[in-house]
Amino acid sequence: MIKPLFQKIVVAVNGSEQSLRAAMYGIMMAKMFKCELKAVYVVDTDTLRQLELSKFFITEEVSRYRANLKSDGERYLSYLKRLADEKSVKISVELKEGAVWSELIKSAEEFDADLIVLGGKTNGANSMSSVLRRDKVSAANSEIIGSSKCNVLVVKDADVEKLFKLL
Repeated sequence: MIKPLFQKIVVAVNGSEQSLRAAMYGIMMAKMFKCELKAVYVVDTDTLRQLELSKFFITEEVSRYRANLKSDGERYLSYLKRLADEKSVKISVELKEGAVWSELIKSAEEFDADLIVLGGKTNGANSMSSVLRRDKVSAANSEIIGSSKCNVLVVKDADVEKLFKLL
């Protein structure tokens, strides 16, 4: 018997529209192909540490920012649980801290994932903060693609929300 192409999917969530569309895509895949699904949000403490070392942030600011990011992560993961429930899909969620790409790879390996789903880069707003965030996400995605032991799917389709509503 031939093994299915994937049975366990990990979706990376960072709060961006692209990652939320990737999560919806992962939920649809899990429903259609009867897969296990896990959503992972990583608080990027690696970057916070670098900002503190470079004196861009002081320790108190790092602590506050880290707490805010953790709260954001919990909110996004809760939102994904609700979306998965709407589609009768079981989803496990995990909030981690560290370097985004390495923590995501670690989580996928621990879950024995066959597939990692990421949000793709789009050419949206070009404010300085959005460009910096997009560059950071692109760098993390490149590391994940290059380091993953399983397949990686990058979701770029902007119409995922429409498909999600139809499913």
